[in-house]
Amino acid sequence: MTKRDLVVRVARQTNLKQSDVMDVVQLTLDTITEELAAGRSIEFRNFGVFEIMRRKERVGRNPNEPATEVKIPERAVVKFKPGKEMRKLVMQINPQDIK
Repeated sequence: MTKRDLVVRVARQTNLKQSDVMDVVQLTLDTITEELAAGRSIEFRNFGVFEIMRRKERVGRNPNEPATEVKIPERAVVKFKPGKEMRKLVMQINPQDIK
């Protein structure tokens, strides 16, 4: 699903104009991004939690030159932990049905 698909679906279900829905969706995504960039977590009950985690420095390998080690610096990453409702629904998916 793309952002556009989401906008179309919400617009159909709410009878709102797609442009209005797009503005709300974009503002929501921008706000989430700003909060995460500021180092704060975002929690949506029954959906999940987005939080900033620190990934430690590590050593990686270049697949084209496996003997060469590459230092990967420490960095901040976004972690998502699904909520109860989402986890329950996803657990019902048959792994064979995933493309």
